[in-house]
Amino acid sequence: MTGSGKRHKAYRRGHSAERLAALALMLKGYRIIGRRYRTKLGEIDLIARRKDVVLIVEVKARTTLEQAMDSVNVLTMRRIEAAADLWLARQPDHSRLSLRFDLVAILPWRWPVHVPAVFTS
Repeated sequence: MTGSGKRHKAYRRGHSAERLAALALMLKGYRIIGRRYRTKLGEIDLIARRKDVVLIVEVKARTTLEQAMDSVNVLTMRRIEAAADLWLARQPDHSRLSLRFDLVAILPWRWPVHVPAVFTS
């Protein structure tokens, strides 16, 4: 497979993982208010909300939960935090909102695993 073919496959896999993660969060009562929110500083895979709690969600498709959690490194956390700060600043009700940084791991042949508060800012 060529380099562009691998990138295309990874891109499709990422979209599929995000759709599955969004479904799992919606079934838990969250409303998806953003997907692939991009800024110059970084990208947020999913933004979900239930009342005044906003989840900034990183979606990882990996073989094991441990691999998914290990893939959220310090650089990833900083990038997500920076993008979240920009998103929050643009919200009219930002003073009421409480942010939480979660992970949804997409594992083979399993329902998505939601890990609340995978890191704090």
